[in-house]
Amino acid sequence: MTMKRSVGMKLALAGALLLVGAQAGAQQGAMSFFVTSTGNGKGADFGGIDGADRHCQTLAAAAGAGSKAWRAYLSTQAAGGKPAINARDRIGAGPWQNAKGVVIAASVAALHGENNLTKETALNEKGEVVNGRGDTPNQHDVLTGSQADGTAFAAGDDRTCGNWTKGAAEGAAMVGHHDRRGLDNSAPAISWNSSHPSRGGCSLDALKGSGGAGLLYCFAEK
Repeated sequence: MTMKRSVGMKLALAGALLLVGAQAGAQQGAMSFFVTSTGNGKGADFGGIDGADRHCQTLAAAAGAGSKAWRAYLSTQAAGGKPAINARDRIGAGPWQNAKGVVIAASVAALHGENNLTKETALNEKGEVVNGRGDTPNQHDVLTGSQADGTAFAAGDDRTCGNWTKGAAEGAAMVGHHDRRGLDNSAPAISWNSSHPSRGGCSLDALKGSGGAGLLYCFAEK
């Protein structure tokens, strides 16, 4: 092989790699939905719902999508004179697509109906598949604090880990299964947003115990 041909092949390869990188960057720039690749290390304690939003924003920015306003898909319960907040009301109107450009739902109604959320489409902000049932460790429990229609639970039994301020043995949070898999095929078992309450509290260890890691769904509001 001549030196001239070798240089030409190297330049072509470099150009191809740049093109692939640009395409990947463009897809992540258009990303409007992801599952967080990591929790904050404090279980369900994000210092409140605003702290959860900041967690989404920080991870999105690291992935090149920080120009959008990101919101955690979380509800809160009425407490201390403050009204409840519905997760479905704080994430914008859609449509939303993952880091690979796949649309997971066209609207709020579609998101809470026949959506396209599966283990293969509920990717993290890096475009990676998140561990689910059958993987080690299982991390399919995603914090939501929400009912199946995306609304908050009534005041009473804690379903939001103290509105996302508890990270110890006290409290519980409703979680969904991002992989749509559970112990059976009942509606709760395969629900992406309202499968079961956490067991044993709100700490990271408690969340791990039932197949979680303190992960969130993040949506671009606009």
